[in-house]
Amino acid sequence: MNASVIIPTVAVEEDFRTRAHEALADTQLRNNFRTAMDSLMTKRAASFSDAHEREHLRALGNAVRARALSKLPDLLEQLEQNLTRNGVTVHWAETVDEANGIVLSIIRAHEARQVIKGKSMVSEEMEMNHFLADQGIECLESDMGEYIVQLDHEKPSHIIMPAIHKNAGQVASLFHDKLGVEYTKDVDQLIQIGRKVLRQKFFEADIGVSGVNFAVAETGTLLLVENEGNGRMTTTVPPVHIAVTGIEKVVENLRDVVPLLSLLTRSALGQPITTYVNMISGPRKEHELDGPQEVHLVLLDNGRSQAFADSELRQTLNCIRCGACMNHCPVYTRIGGHAYGEVYPGPIGKIITPHMVGLAKVPDHPSASSLCGACGEVCPVKIPIPALLRRLREENVKAPDSPHQVMRGQGSKYSRKERFIWNAWARLNSSPTLYRWFGFFATRLRALAPANLGPWTQNHSAPKPAARSLHDMAREHLAKQGDR
Repeated sequence: MNASVIIPTVAVEEDFRTRAHEALADTQLRNNFRTAMDSLMTKRAASFSDAHEREHLRALGNAVRARALSKLPDLLEQLEQNLTRNGVTVHWAETVDEANGIVLSIIRAHEARQVIKGKSMVSEEMEMNHFLADQGIECLESDMGEYIVQLDHEKPSHIIMPAIHKNAGQVASLFHDKLGVEYTKDVDQLIQIGRKVLRQKFFEADIGVSGVNFAVAETGTLLLVENEGNGRMTTTVPPVHIAVTGIEKVVENLRDVVPLLSLLTRSALGQPITTYVNMISGPRKEHELDGPQEVHLVLLDNGRSQAFADSELRQTLNCIRCGACMNHCPVYTRIGGHAYGEVYPGPIGKIITPHMVGLAKVPDHPSASSLCGACGEVCPVKIPIPALLRRLREENVKAPDSPHQVMRGQGSKYSRKERFIWNAWARLNSSPTLYRWFGFFATRLRALAPANLGPWTQNHSAPKPAARSLHDMAREHLAKQGDR
């Protein structure tokens, strides 16, 4: 069995629209997502069967996150002080390049060659695997979903379930081709195959890297939530543990974690509680038999302070990375995560990605939404995602010198055709005379309206102007009233 993987590198050269059309044409991909999303939506609904309790918990979660963000600078200082007191070395990184440099310096200081990594979206932001591979260092994913996509040289398609775009048959073929094992679609057997490969790697690794779900300022504690046990192995077996997280993950105290944990597990997978909650407050003590000898925490900004500076966009930092908004999004569930071409897909990705890479790089993302409001309704911490998407749409068309410009790369403008259409629409709707003439011709030429308006009319009837205008009917009604 050959367990040597490696590093997924997917060059993203096409634009969002091209990738979205390709995803829509992939019947197998759409079936995989539809099956998975339906299951997750059903489980979440069952876990929040009491609507009153659900809304109370959401309000509590929102209050906890809002309070933490209101004190963010102070809480980060408190977190650093208490972690340092506990024996954890804290590092600060403004950019992903700085964060990768810090991780590399720790690895080189220990002359490490093997790194094993638990699930971490911040490490995906950093493209840590690619960076370390360029330095000749193998970084193996230990989360089963992450391991599958790494083995197939792909990127995660969902922030909770990285390989959700694959079915059991596709994973079976991948393991057969890459690991040389017998083909089987039995999910339990596939999991055992992956575990057998990974378990040995835990003992060979010099350094373990993990993410952080919540960082508790009051006690200097890092919380890591998981279901597979790989996170606990990653953070305890190797002699050195490096945790990487965004600066927004800090909470004030352990009491604040309780509602957030309940919201996270139920919103993400419909579970009443997660299998493992790891609480890390420092390296191994003298009397302890296991745990790392060193613990490092890398706190990454990567545009977060820019969002924090804006009172409205600051709400994006409330996110607890549950993925519920993706599971309920009619766009994401049809095109999947890879179509977005960025680390964070779906509704939350559309409002997080711009302050990380600049709105000019992802101009189509805020508009790739029906604004149906489902994402805002299921968000466990009540982020007003639809409102923030509308805000970003506005930012997307403002001039480069706009005083409201809060994101690098903003200032994309309408095309000439779009500008002409919207100017014509504005002129038509601001002139009663033009509006009446347009209505007159529209009602009389309705038979000439095309029946086929593209893919939309495959499942909908094409709208046509009414045979009689509202003005005509109102005029007749008033005339009848006058005759009485």
